[in-house]
Amino acid sequence: MRAAADVDAEIYLGDEEGDNEDEESESNGGQPWKGRLETVVEEEEEEDIISTQSDTRPLLNERDPRQINECLKVSFEDVIAEPTAVRSGDRVWLWSHALFEVSRVWSYRIITALLAAPVSIIAGILFAVLSFLHIWLLSPCIKAILVNTGWLETLWHSILDIFILPFFYSAAKCYGGVGVRLTQE
Repeated sequence: MRAAADVDAEIYLGDEEGDNEDEESESNGGQPWKGRLETVVEEEEEEDIISTQSDTRPLLNERDPRQINECLKVSFEDVIAEPTAVRSGDRVWLWSHALFEVSRVWSYRIITALLAAPVSIIAGILFAVLSFLHIWLLSPCIKAILVNTGWLETLWHSILDIFILPFFYSAAKCYGGVGVRLTQE
């Protein structure tokens, strides 16, 4: 979001009071407000390049900004590793590596092209339904229960204050004088 800046702009409304109307009109093409605002906008655009881009542009480069799928960063060496005692030929290793990467990338691209849109629609509908249920059913039901069971909270606090709290106070006074001293011989 672009920060709001205090900008002094003079707008010519066609009043007859201005002394320098002709000078401003000639220098800005008949629009006295245009020169000042354009320079301010250009300065803001130069300072804040990200705000001039669309909201989706940064997402195209950074597709996992919260590192949700960190565990899926798998390379060939993470899956297949030959110990020094048992080795295949160098060309077999290079071709295996190349085929692994190509098949992984292209299989993912094909599956994504076929299933990304339907899965996105299903996930969107699922989260919309879950949000609806939480907002319109679960939260009101919990609130209704809490309102109608307020007396239970008062009763529970009374039981704690009458029976349990004195017991722990007396236990604390009994054991408060106990001291432990560690000595090393």
